[in-house]
Amino acid sequence: MDWKTFARSILAVMEKNMRIYYFKGPVMIFGLLFPLIMFFTFFIGRDLDLVLFYPGFLGMMLFFTASSVGPLITPWEKREKTYERLVSLPVILESIIIGDVLAGAVFGTAITIVVFCISAMILPLNIANAGVMLLAIILGSIAFAALGTLLSSPATNNPSNIMMLSSLVRLPIIFISGIFIPLSQLGGWSYILTSFSPLTYIVDLFHSSLNGDGVYPVWMDVLVMLAVILLFIGGAKVIQKRNLARGV
Repeated sequence: MDWKTFARSILAVMEKNMRIYYFKGPVMIFGLLFPLIMFFTFFIGRDLDLVLFYPGFLGMMLFFTASSVGPLITPWEKREKTYERLVSLPVILESIIIGDVLAGAVFGTAITIVVFCISAMILPLNIANAGVMLLAIILGSIAFAALGTLLSSPATNNPSNIMMLSSLVRLPIIFISGIFIPLSQLGGWSYILTSFSPLTYIVDLFHSSLNGDGVYPVWMDVLVMLAVILLFIGGAKVIQKRNLARGV
């Protein structure tokens, strides 16, 4: 397959996913309502500095929105018997996976930018480095969309099973990522545990871009997220390729 056909197949898969899955119930609930409810539940009735904790909220919003589309796509299409038709078309598995990832990434990027623009009109937010902020949104949306695609890869045609697995994976990540307690205030085992969460590095990039108080160097955050993207996409490819070989 030449690169032009490869690019067209990716765009076709992405467009199909955007048109079909963006307004499904699970995407709207887990991608939009859930992070907002969690944030307000944490802050209501507590005397906390919203500006200090805002990078964590923005990271949580990006995490949930970008990773909410992928878990729905593959099991839904397997249940509707359209996945087999898709893989029988003149596309390769990589086209399908990248198309799924980009659909989630576009959704996460768009919603996060809208949320930030609305927040900037309400809160006294400052942007210390707009370039780092844009880089954080792009890297985070791709990485978390890739996580969603990876979570959708197990052999099942029941979307509820994947959504349950997705919740079991995503919720613990939220609580070990320096969202509700800033990284600068962590120490010991808590600090070590946060380093295993990819969301930690996006939140840190948002801290660097907004408040200028990131813990890790920007280059380290970027390198970790690039490695995470490759790991998630590679894992999704291995699992889906094995499922296809087994006919499941």
